[in-house]
Amino acid sequence: MSVVELPAGIIVGVDAENISEQSTFTLTEDTCADRRVVTVPSVDAATAELAARLKHWPQAAAVCDDVLRAVDPGAPAFRGLITESLAYSTLQSGREFARWLAERGPARVPEIPDPVQAERDGNTLRIRFNRPSRHNAFSTDTRAALLEALDVARYDTSVDEVVLSGNGPSFCSGGDLAEFGTFSDPASAHLARTRYSPALVLDALTARLGSACRAEVHGQVLGSGLEMAAFCGHVAAAPDSVFGLPELSLGLIPGAGGTVSVTRRIGRWRTAYLVLTGHTVGPATALAWGLVDAVG
Repeated sequence: MSVVELPAGIIVGVDAENISEQSTFTLTEDTCADRRVVTVPSVDAATAELAARLKHWPQAAAVCDDVLRAVDPGAPAFRGLITESLAYSTLQSGREFARWLAERGPARVPEIPDPVQAERDGNTLRIRFNRPSRHNAFSTDTRAALLEALDVARYDTSVDEVVLSGNGPSFCSGGDLAEFGTFSDPASAHLARTRYSPALVLDALTARLGSACRAEVHGQVLGSGLEMAAFCGHVAAAPDSVFGLPELSLGLIPGAGGTVSVTRRIGRWRTAYLVLTGHTVGPATALAWGLVDAVG
């Protein structure tokens, strides 16, 4: 067993032949199908890069590791989302998020009409993110419109297929950064995330419809975009798709259910890798890991 202790209490394994269950994940330079292991070009370079990143965001990194170890992906999604959201709200009150807000400076969310388009074709409900000029960045008005569209399928059981996609160059690039920090307090933000959660509706629809609740993704599939897509029973990715969880660079963790949905698909170890490194993966890796179900 060989491990490296990094800042924020993160322990990374560097011996895929003797994996420590204490490790956040294990790195190797060889091909390995084990979900606890990530293949990288150079283990030494990867650990050095990760150490520098964790030194810059130690609070968010530690909380991410705690949440991923605490969440049971096999339990009802609501439990995991509550744990995730409370941790997210804690970080919203922390110095690392405050530092990011100060560096970003003042910002204004542009008003874009019809942020979500929905149409029914027989028993199929097609829902499309519709903020193409911002790569369908997820905003409060997008969430409200998405919930309204999803409620059609939630309450009308004659809908037997739901297809989630995005207009323009990307499926969804994650939360709209111009909107971050606009809630009056973290408690209000927590209640909004958990009482008005598209993730929970998508989880319920997938429980009912299975692979007939599907996401068709392309371009940027980042942050909340990836987190919501992963709740669907089937995810089909275009060849130009790029997947990632960039929240650590804001001093945060995934906050749209990703600690549940992504972990269900690829395990807590590779989820931690995506969050802590900030690296993205392409469709081939996403397919090999089980993050998506088809590419084409």
